[in-house]
Amino acid sequence: MTTTAIRPSTSVRFRQPLAAVSVAGALIASAMALLWAPPDANQGEVQRIMYVHVPSAWTAYLAFFVVFLASIGWLWTRRHAFDAVAVASAEVGVLFTALALIGGSIWAKPTWGVWWTWEPRLITTAVMFVMYLGYLLLRSLSSDVDGRATRAAVIGVVAVVNIPIVHLSVTWMNALHQLPTVMRPGGPSMDGRMLATLLVSVLAFTIIYAWLVVSRAGLERDRQRRLLEARSA
Repeated sequence: MTTTAIRPSTSVRFRQPLAAVSVAGALIASAMALLWAPPDANQGEVQRIMYVHVPSAWTAYLAFFVVFLASIGWLWTRRHAFDAVAVASAEVGVLFTALALIGGSIWAKPTWGVWWTWEPRLITTAVMFVMYLGYLLLRSLSSDVDGRATRAAVIGVVAVVNIPIVHLSVTWMNALHQLPTVMRPGGPSMDGRMLATLLVSVLAFTIIYAWLVVSRAGLERDRQRRLLEARSA
């Protein structure tokens, strides 16, 4: 079987600018969340966890949607760059899903009285987390670059269905988790400074995601090249 040659990664030139913007964004978002945004009228200071919890969840959605797009790209074109982006985005998505679950548990303890409850949003998020851990585990079981990319791509296409399930679970089922406060009929229902801080935090997390994916995808491209060169030697 013939395999398309993989050129060395060209992502290096993007890493440093993205890293600098990521650090700046994180600092600005942190300052706004801790110093500028007011405390919640009901929850007080603990509500500030929202500025980590919500952006983490958004970034997880984004990461797994990118896995879906990159998986389709691989199945359609067999270009290894798509597979590199898929695995990079899946790893970063797992990281941010874990952060969303941890942040949510920290927020739940003072507001719900428990660290964890079998609530629809928590259950579906945990299922999404396990699904993408399985995706990464499947990839680790083989050193066949093309074969594992194809198997993983199928999982990446199928698993994306869980994203809308997680997001809409709070509206489909009556549960403890609060309903959407930004994307809701009639517009956002929060203080203007809170909303601005949340949007800046989401933007900062998105840039951090881009930096991590570009860096990890570059490493994966180099790894793919070494494996294919060793196979053809």
